[in-house]
Amino acid sequence: MTDRACAREDAFDPIERIEGPLDAGVLFICDHASNALPAAYGDLGLAPGEIERHIGYDIGAAALTRRLAALTGAPAVLSRFSRLLIDPNRGADDPTLVMRVSDGAIVPGNAGADDAEVERRLALYWRPYRDAVSATIEAMAEKGPLPVIFSIHSFTPNWRGKPRPWEIGVLWDTDPRLALPLIEALEEGGFIVGDNEPYDGALEGDTLDEEVTRRGLAGLLVEARQDLIASLEDAERLADRLAPIFAAQLTRAELREAAFHPSRTGRHQDRAAPPAR
Repeated sequence: MTDRACAREDAFDPIERIEGPLDAGVLFICDHASNALPAAYGDLGLAPGEIERHIGYDIGAAALTRRLAALTGAPAVLSRFSRLLIDPNRGADDPTLVMRVSDGAIVPGNAGADDAEVERRLALYWRPYRDAVSATIEAMAEKGPLPVIFSIHSFTPNWRGKPRPWEIGVLWDTDPRLALPLIEALEEGGFIVGDNEPYDGALEGDTLDEEVTRRGLAGLLVEARQDLIASLEDAERLADRLAPIFAAQLTRAELREAAFHPSRTGRHQDRAAPPAR
C-alpha cells in the first residue's frame, strides 16, 4: 500500500457520532450503517452495484437510527464503513470478520487479506468503532442512569426465494427485561414481530455481547425489514411509529440496574463489575 493510499485511508473517519445528553438513559448504535469504503480500497473489486446490496450494509438502518435518536433526544454511534471491509458486529477472531464471499458474491479485494491486513483493518476501522460505543456507554453509565441500548439493523424481505413475514425482529440473548415487554408492545402496536427472527440474538463477540451483555445492561438488537425503510421518508415514518413504543419501555426501573444473565453463547460466565453509577 502506497504512502498516498495510507494517507487517504488515515483521513477516513470510521465513526458517525450523534450527540445527545449523557443522562438520556438510552443509546442507539448502528453497526452496518454505511457501505462506504476508504479510497485506498476502491470498490474491493466488486461488480457495479454489488456494494449497494445488503451485502454492503443494512439498507435504511442509518436513517432509522438517526430519526430515532432525534425523536428520543438520545446519543447514537454509527459506523461509516461497509461490513465488507470489516464487520464491526463480529468478534475480532470471528472467521466471517472479513468476508471473501458474501451471499454468492466473490469479494476480490478481500481474497488476499492476510493476518497483517486484517489487523490493519481492525486497527483503523473495527476498534475505533467498538471503542466509540464502549466510551459512550461508560460515559453515560458514569453520568446515570444506566443506559438502555438499542442496536438498529435491517434485513432483506426475502431469503433464498422465501418471503420473510416479520416487519420487526427483536434479537436477544437471555436477558428478558427489555425483550419480552418490547415484543408485546410492538405486537400491540400492530407490528408482525419476530422473536429472535430472522436471526438469533446470541452471537459471541458481537457488539451487544461485548459491550452490553458483559456489563449487565439492558439492550437488544432491533431488525427492520428493508422494504419498510428503503427510502428516507419510509425510514422516518417507521421511526415515528417505533419511538413512542421504545420510549414507553424506558420508564421501567428494572432496566436501570445491572443484571447479569448467562449468555447462550457460553460467554461471560465471570462477569465484569457493574458500571459506575
